[in-house]
Amino acid sequence: MKNRIFTGAPSETLAGYAKAVIVGTTIHVSGTTGRDPLTNLFPEDAGQQARNALTSIDAALREAGSSLADAVVSRVYVTDPEAAAAVSPVLGEVFADIRPTSTFLICQIPAPGAKVEIEITASRNIA
Repeated sequence: MKNRIFTGAPSETLAGYAKAVIVGTTIHVSGTTGRDPLTNLFPEDAGQQARNALTSIDAALREAGSSLADAVVSRVYVTDPEAAAAVSPVLGEVFADIRPTSTFLICQIPAPGAKVEIEITASRNIA
């Protein structure tokens, strides 16, 4: 059985996806960009974009009964090497004790202004 978490973002309906999907004890969180939650704009700094994305991902994980502490896989997409250099220390800080597996790719991101997109798979305990 699958449970889905939606944020109400217009893109969820437009592109036909959920913020997160729970399958048993596994939570898959969609790729998340780092818009500022107050302005809805992308900060210039890719590191801050990563922090914003991880905060949004953690909120979805918490709604699903988990958190970033339960991350088992991270997939990080950045637009260029400079963005990668800014994002890596943020990931190192957040995942210092968690150590999920990781994929890090340089590619285009379809949201203008986005320099980073992060996707997480996490586990959860169910009693």
